[in-house]
Amino acid sequence: MQADTMSKKTATEEAITLFREQGGTLRTSEALRLGIEPRTLYTLRDAGTLERLARGLYRLADLPPLSNPDLVIVARKIPLGVVCLVSALAFHELTTQIPHAVDVALESGSTRPRLAFPPVRVFWFSGAAWSEGIEMHQLDDTPVRIYGPEKSVVDAFKFRRKLGIDLAIEALKAYRTHSGFDVNKLLHNARICRVEQVISPYLEALL
Repeated sequence: MQADTMSKKTATEEAITLFREQGGTLRTSEALRLGIEPRTLYTLRDAGTLERLARGLYRLADLPPLSNPDLVIVARKIPLGVVCLVSALAFHELTTQIPHAVDVALESGSTRPRLAFPPVRVFWFSGAAWSEGIEMHQLDDTPVRIYGPEKSVVDAFKFRRKLGIDLAIEALKAYRTHSGFDVNKLLHNARICRVEQVISPYLEALL
């Protein structure tokens, strides 16, 4: 009995160490690959050592509260996705809209993700329109893929019929005053997304 107790203690302590080494947050599949057994996860969860962020996603409970919980959960659960459109514009402070879901870009042909929380809106991209402009941001010790400001503004024009032209115009005006404003970079992305003729009149009015 004593040996079994020591074994369990060793397993839980090792699991905690592995969690800390990985930034404090792991998917169940990642934990299993690291050698953490399911029963150890459940023991830590039931003891309050781990908190369940979403189905199959756990985080050490003694860590500071997440500053961007929705983006962190999406990045962990949909690792091939890229935060885009309203969510990306909000992240870059280029819109006053408050996202009611996390907008996620996926490459055409990918499997649609299943995620109960937070709510997500999936947008499909292909070719250079998918791969161009991806930035990696470290949020709460989690790498999060987010389209950069230029790509996010251009995407708002690309999806203007779905999201409204007002969002795109607001984002463009905000980007014009952005410290990193780069008209060449903006037009480069516009050409890739085939909206250069759409965005040019609005851009010329601001220059």
